[in-house]
Amino acid sequence: MQKAKKFLLLGLLGFCLTLAGCSASTQAKYDPQKALGPQINYTITGIDAGAGVMGNTATALEKYGLAQNNWQLQTSSTAAMTSVLDKAIKAKQPIVITGWVPHWMFTKYDLKFLKDPKKVYGAKEGIHTIARTGLKQEKPGLYQFLQNFNWTPDQLAQVMLQINNGVEPTTAAKAYLKKHPEQVKEWLKNVPAGNNQTVTLAYVAWDSEIASANVVAQALKTKGYRVTLRPMDAQPMWTAIATGAADASFSAWLPTTHQAYARSFQGRYDDVRVNLEGAQTGLAVPTYMTKIDSIEDLKTK
Repeated sequence: MQKAKKFLLLGLLGFCLTLAGCSASTQAKYDPQKALGPQINYTITGIDAGAGVMGNTATALEKYGLAQNNWQLQTSSTAAMTSVLDKAIKAKQPIVITGWVPHWMFTKYDLKFLKDPKKVYGAKEGIHTIARTGLKQEKPGLYQFLQNFNWTPDQLAQVMLQINNGVEPTTAAKAYLKKHPEQVKEWLKNVPAGNNQTVTLAYVAWDSEIASANVVAQALKTKGYRVTLRPMDAQPMWTAIATGAADASFSAWLPTTHQAYARSFQGRYDDVRVNLEGAQTGLAVPTYMTKIDSIEDLKTK
């Protein structure tokens, strides 16, 4: 019995030392003198598997020869990814993430996109407002609002950062409207009273789209519209517009991120306008990772 207990204790001690060693390696600060791959176990920290940036990153791993060099893409969620990012930055650890703008993380942290010479992620994008076919004829007042609504990445980031800091999306949206009355006036220009008309808005459940959907909903409510918000993944969002299950969405990232959906549903939706210019997706790292400036650097530095 004593002998068995001794072996058990030794086993537990070895296990604890192993964990300690793993912990120490994962908590090591970024070392620009060492190759990056081994420092992060050749892993890019991603988000939801169905996100457009994840599909493009899978393509990037192949086109840049990273997959052949043991690089992998870790699927998680936006919340999990930003949590890992926060911890890494606080400890000055190396990390590579799937990033996109607009997002509050680029406001809160010093991050940089890696250059993409092969153009896997495309050029900068626009976030488009799309609507179901026939909406212009059936709800012209709502359609007028769709044509009016636009803002900048910095303006959207104001709402996103509040929500990330714990403010309820509805409260953050109302605060934005109160702070920007002239902008709201432009959005509602020539938009008649809703008279309790129902509106269903679908949106991709990303931080940026949660912010925009709630701002739009609150703006429409000031004109007497009854707004229902439906969060969903990208494909169901496009399907909802194409089938008429939802009236509109302010969440279509084009021409790259949602390119496959736009092609698949061509002719079954109305591309109303670009409501935000300067959107971008790609791989990003903290700015203290000074030697890593391009996706090509992941393999060579």
